[in-house]
Amino acid sequence: MNPITDFIESGILELYVMAATSPEETLEVEQMAAAHPEVRQEIESIRQSIEAYALAHAVEPRPTIKPLVLATIDYMDRLQKGEAVTSPPNLTPDSKPEDYAAWLSRPDLQVPSYAEDIYVKIIGYTPSATTAIVWLKDMAEEEIHHDELELFLILEGTCTITVEEQENYLSPGDYFAIPLHKRHMVKVTSAEPCKCILQRLAA
Repeated sequence: MNPITDFIESGILELYVMAATSPEETLEVEQMAAAHPEVRQEIESIRQSIEAYALAHAVEPRPTIKPLVLATIDYMDRLQKGEAVTSPPNLTPDSKPEDYAAWLSRPDLQVPSYAEDIYVKIIGYTPSATTAIVWLKDMAEEEIHHDELELFLILEGTCTITVEEQENYLSPGDYFAIPLHKRHMVKVTSAEPCKCILQRLAA
């Protein structure tokens, strides 16, 4: 029996590469790697295999994820700096842009010139509702919501919200609710970005 081969085949090197070894095991692996080139080569081979597997099975995040994460960070930062927690009204078919004037008029809640395709400013959050001002230059790709209602109030520009195969043409002042479990996407149809109040309610 070859103790080096037995060590390599024991499975400890895979655990080491995944940072799942105990401090004692880590020390043992590093001592063996320092003393035996074949152990070092096997560690490198395992790392390359894991990296190749990760790349082959990687899932590209949806384009909406980044602006929503940045908006959440921005909102938390604003609260930490002393911004008062507010409760924007729930969107309904009777909602009007004036209902959100307190937020729409704020200089710090405007879209910057460097904004990418989607820009978001959260104006209210509770465990059951997130309300935001959203600017969309081109489109929001198709998605489905199973656990939250998505409501829109268009403020500026125009867009088409397609639900399954049904196209809905929206302009300033229009309200629209996305049904649960339905494929939908938003396409801007105006030269200017489509600006809206977006509200997501826990279903």
